[in-house]
Amino acid sequence: MTDPVGGAAVPGGDQGPQGPPVCPRHPDRESYVRCQRCERPACPECQRPAAVGVHCVDCVREASRTGRQARTAFGGQVRRGRPVVTLTVIGLCVAVFLLQMAAPGITSDLGFAPAAAGVEPWRFLTAAFLHGGWIHIAFNMYVLFTIGTYLEQVLGRSRFAAVYLVSALGGSVGSLLLASPSTTSWFQLSVGASGAVFGLFGALLVVQRKLRQNPGQIVVLILINGVIGFLVPNIAWQAHLGGLVTGAALGAVMAFAPQRVRTPVQLVGTGVVLLVLLVSAVAKLAATGYLVL
Repeated sequence: MTDPVGGAAVPGGDQGPQGPPVCPRHPDRESYVRCQRCERPACPECQRPAAVGVHCVDCVREASRTGRQARTAFGGQVRRGRPVVTLTVIGLCVAVFLLQMAAPGITSDLGFAPAAAGVEPWRFLTAAFLHGGWIHIAFNMYVLFTIGTYLEQVLGRSRFAAVYLVSALGGSVGSLLLASPSTTSWFQLSVGASGAVFGLFGALLVVQRKLRQNPGQIVVLILINGVIGFLVPNIAWQAHLGGLVTGAALGAVMAFAPQRVRTPVQLVGTGVVLLVLLVSAVAKLAATGYLVL
């Protein structure tokens, strides 16, 4: 017998007049149920429900391999189920926070301070996974879950991860650019996912405009949190602003890339945003004499 999927002979297939039909994958099993696509017998273990009748596992695998993947409005792959990237980031933040409780020195080693940025550049990113207390991490993780779940579904996992991580860097760069060696802000340590979360605010604002949705709620949320950042002491509003601007820029890259060349444009656009952040940080550190090569 010829296999319609692979084009090769299948041992133990439908034996026709020589005996009862048997499953090609399990020749010891008789089967009078046939795949609606290739018409080969399929035992109960190899049957998969279809819109009409059943398909065999080989046809299901072939259809999955050759079928076109569903895409979101911004080019991401449509996925069902839990927001994996959002939950992973939350899990990492919680795990790091527990480590901070067990070893407080981690905070000073990985938190962001402009004075240390030129010597230990990893602080630009690691600070986004640290937090200053239970209320701090609880608020950030709640907002991250609320907004991240939606954005991850709309953008797709990889694009959402890029927006989050680059916004985290943008938050630290914002703190660097708006600080001065002549003030205490240059030496002050800052931690938290707030810069990245504000980046999600900025991206969500652009995405909603692109989808012609009312952005009123997110605008109010940005204004409220912005005012709190200026009025309440010990809040790094510079990181909030840096993350917000970075996230809005990335949101524009994801939302307005031409459909025919969407993925390349999004990749290049994300790279340009990263390059701008890098050049800005290097220029600031060089101008202040804190750049160590």
